Amino acid sequence: MKYTHLGPSGLDVSRICLGCMGFGEGSTGQQAWAVGEAESREMIATALDLGINFFDTANAYSAGSSEEIVGRALRDMTNRDNVVIATKVFFPMRADQGGRNSIGLSRKAIMQELEHSLRRLGTDYIDLYQIHRYDRRTPIEETMAALDDAVTSGKVRYIGASSMWAWQLSKAQYTAELAGSTKFISMQNHYSLLMREEEREMHPLCADQGVSTLPWSPLARGLLTRPWGTETVRRHNDPNIDRRFAEERDRPIVERVGEVADARGLPMAQIALAWVLANPVVAAPIAGATKIQHIADAVAAVDIELSDDEKALLEERYTPRANAF
Repeated sequence: MKYTHLGPSGLDVSRICLGCMGFGEGSTGQQAWAVGEAESREMIATALDLGINFFDTANAYSAGSSEEIVGRALRDMTNRDNVVIATKVFFPMRADQGGRNSIGLSRKAIMQELEHSLRRLGTDYIDLYQIHRYDRRTPIEETMAALDDAVTSGKVRYIGASSMWAWQLSKAQYTAELAGSTKFISMQNHYSLLMREEEREMHPLCADQGVSTLPWSPLARGLLTRPWGTETVRRHNDPNIDRRFAEERDRPIVERVGEVADARGLPMAQIALAWVLANPVVAAPIAGATKIQHIADAVAAVDIELSDDEKALLEERYTPRANAF
């Protein structure tokens, strides 16, 4: 495994971050394809053995079950000081009347959901606390001040952002700078061979400001890991695949990944991840897993260097599309 600093900080993270959205008991809705605790623990143990020290989850994943599973596993398997735990806040957590303030990035929502995440993770601090989306309903000054208070309280070490327009990240950073408060060190954005819109504005902004990116869905929810049209449990249960991908224009790109993989004698997942890792603004792709092999492929991708010709072949058939957050 290789490691890198996250943004302008001195925080060392593995070049692969294990995405824990696929871990959850009794999962329904968008995480209906998630695996249970026993299988999740096997994958977390494998990730640790392969040198991964960076784990990303969210309060909304399987209604908090993902945080609970990750927290228990890491407490049992390693020293807390050895790992970097990232989680997120924004999406609603409760459907009852009291859930009105469990959504968004108000001071109340951030502070109460932070406490709930700490409890589920079984830790007294979170290394990287990320806003899961930009909250248009709450003044950015309130959000950034609340996040700064979370850091100064010692309950959060660093803060990160996820999936917004470049102007929104710029506004958030400028707001924090004016107040002399904590700024984001990372941007968890949607980026893969099938979704490259972030190359237009977000990536140049992050490069200029020294913010690392942590791409989510770098394998396009698995579409870049297997021949076009292959059916899987996730393909059948994840509604976001059809919402974000699976258009006929994606097929030639997937086929190109297969060509490069066949020529190299490697799995498609390793080629697709190697392409993401080659971008200098990328610190660590968020590689989700529901099988041990998914983790092995992700770690192997760190050592793959694609040629200019291979990159050109993979990139040639991309066409502009709406940026799906």
